[in-house]
Amino acid sequence: MARASETLRRLAWGRGAPLPRDVVVLGVVAFFVMLGFGVVVPVLPVYVRSFGVGYLEVGAVVSAFAVMRLVANPFVGKLVDLVGERVVLASGIGIVALSSALVGLADNYLQVLLLRGAGGIGSAMFTVSAMTLLLASSEPATRGRSVGFYQGGFLIGGMAGPAVGGLLAGISLHAPFFFYAGTLVVAGAVGLALLQRHDRNETTAPEPARPFREVLRDSRYQTALLANLAQGWSAMGVRSALIPVLVVEVLHGEPAWTGIAFAIAAVAQTLALLPAGRFVDTVGRRPAIIASFAVGALIMLAIPAVTSLWLLIVLLSLYGVAAAFMGTAPAAAVGDAAGARGGQPVAVFQAFSDAGAIAGPLVAGLLVDAFGFEAAFGSAFVLMAAASVFALRMPRTRPVAA
Repeated sequence: MARASETLRRLAWGRGAPLPRDVVVLGVVAFFVMLGFGVVVPVLPVYVRSFGVGYLEVGAVVSAFAVMRLVANPFVGKLVDLVGERVVLASGIGIVALSSALVGLADNYLQVLLLRGAGGIGSAMFTVSAMTLLLASSEPATRGRSVGFYQGGFLIGGMAGPAVGGLLAGISLHAPFFFYAGTLVVAGAVGLALLQRHDRNETTAPEPARPFREVLRDSRYQTALLANLAQGWSAMGVRSALIPVLVVEVLHGEPAWTGIAFAIAAVAQTLALLPAGRFVDTVGRRPAIIASFAVGALIMLAIPAVTSLWLLIVLLSLYGVAAAFMGTAPAAAVGDAAGARGGQPVAVFQAFSDAGAIAGPLVAGLLVDAFGFEAAFGSAFVLMAAASVFALRMPRTRPVAA
């Protein structure tokens, strides 16, 4: 066990300074959380339909999770600041685990809807507390790589989950929800056992915490908020909602090609995470945001013009590489602006992404109906280009040694 832990830490460190123990533990926790989530996602619509409801009700269950995350985020930030990340993280994982197991035992549609909403609250508790602890535990010189390692756990778990979910669904539609609860129990146990206990009157971070009103006036934080909104709108909103339709209705491909394209793009993003983190730590947050969001904006503008599946896969893979920078640099900027243990700044930062993920598919669908795919992807272009331009306001700071 000790040798495996040491190997994992070396992989995380690369050639630079070592990542803190809590960062490595959070990466492992993220893997188990996303493994279970990935198992449930492809099964959930079919499971909800088994209660004899329509597709609107299916969409409501999917949306309930995201909406409750958004609603809970500001309260979770204050809770983290009050009682600490470790307690909120374990409690959030416990809520999602229990709600998932109960979904598998549900007798009717209303129970599923309410339980998925409760799971969204638990998810907000986990994500806000985990990111707060991650940023507070990291030195500025390793903050980009820390975020990249943590996101790598999410991506790898997310890629493995659907395959496991397909096998479990062949046994029973209830089985994936129990499996999800099990992976969450493992994640919670790892967190409780291995995350270090911190005195709330002390901090592991090199910078003191700043009042939230000061953080809000910081151009680094303002840029990160816009960047996260753009990323949520573009990646989790427009891309996820419209690429499947584009593949089938415009490129006349089989639906399976959507999964293949997304899987290849996810691999590209995963491989780019550690280089992206090192770039963010050595060259800087500002150039990473400017360049990656500019590239992402151009790709979004180009996607509706593709004429073949292979070209679409190439563009999505390039987007995946850019997304590695788009995910690490804004989060690192939040840590820089907020200082130590800033639960509220992280919660608002996460809320902007959730808002984009919720509003993006709705607005994109309206734009497709009214003006076509070009307008829908154009909305993503506008937001991502705005984030790139807005990042010019960030201070030019000398890269730190990593």
